[in-house]
Amino acid sequence: MKSKIFKNLDEQIDILKSRGLIISDEDNAKQILFRENYFFINGYRHMFTTTDKDKFISGTTFEELYATFVFDRRIRNIVFKYILIIENNIKSIMSYQLSRKYGFKDKDYLNPDNFTQDSAKSRQVFDILNKMKRQIRVNGRQHSATLHYLSNYGYIPMWILVKVLSFGIISELFCILKYEDQNEIAKLYNTDVETLSIYLSLLANFRNLCAHEDILYDHRTNREIPNNEYHSILNISKNDEGEYAYGKNDLYAIILIMKKMLSDGEFRDIIFEIGYEIDILDSKVDIVPLNSILNKIGFPNNWREIVDL
Repeated sequence: MKSKIFKNLDEQIDILKSRGLIISDEDNAKQILFRENYFFINGYRHMFTTTDKDKFISGTTFEELYATFVFDRRIRNIVFKYILIIENNIKSIMSYQLSRKYGFKDKDYLNPDNFTQDSAKSRQVFDILNKMKRQIRVNGRQHSATLHYLSNYGYIPMWILVKVLSFGIISELFCILKYEDQNEIAKLYNTDVETLSIYLSLLANFRNLCAHEDILYDHRTNREIPNNEYHSILNISKNDEGEYAYGKNDLYAIILIMKKMLSDGEFRDIIFEIGYEIDILDSKVDIVPLNSILNKIGFPNNWREIVDL
């Protein structure tokens, strides 16, 4: 089995140049590679490569490659910020609905009888409730709010517990609720149970990617959101299989989810912030047309029109 070996900064520069990247200021490029990591910067080369994936399009500069890296970081931070808003909202809604119906003490709201009785999901119910109980044991005395309730009342209400639950657990929790509870929550977002379940799964996936500073712009999830009115209204193009080419399991799918789950003001803000970063990238990258960049991200050319729908 082949193994990768360490390359010093000079060798890293030589590799990039051998692949056709123009580097006019090698000292500056070395400083950037030293601070940001060659592996991560090189991860954006696919935006600028030819059919020979090891070769850059003739004329591509290091500045363009780095601008794409910075763009992805800024977009990642923006998306993360608004996913956190949705995360807080869904946690608040779920804790309110379940506490109101089943009680606010953990011995009450963690009762298996409060969740789906589908025998096919019995193991899933058991596993998720155990995850939540483990969070009480492990984190209960490490956070001021949970510690306050444990010390003064001997229990942690759900509206406090959700603060220490991951978005992934919240997404799983929604899937084991009784259908009537799922439906009540889904109606608040003007959608159905299955669709909201998929929305939460994709949001949790992108949230983790953002939190760990992974590459965002060309990320695709295994699950896809169902077709909705926005795919049709925006006249998003279709692939050879007749499926929408954008807005299904990519970053634009997250934008379509946010259209459903953010307030109008919050949604306008994220579209403005992303548009600002796209305009900056467009001013710094000449070798690749903007439409190609947008499509690589998963954005249709008329992506901004979503804000007025």
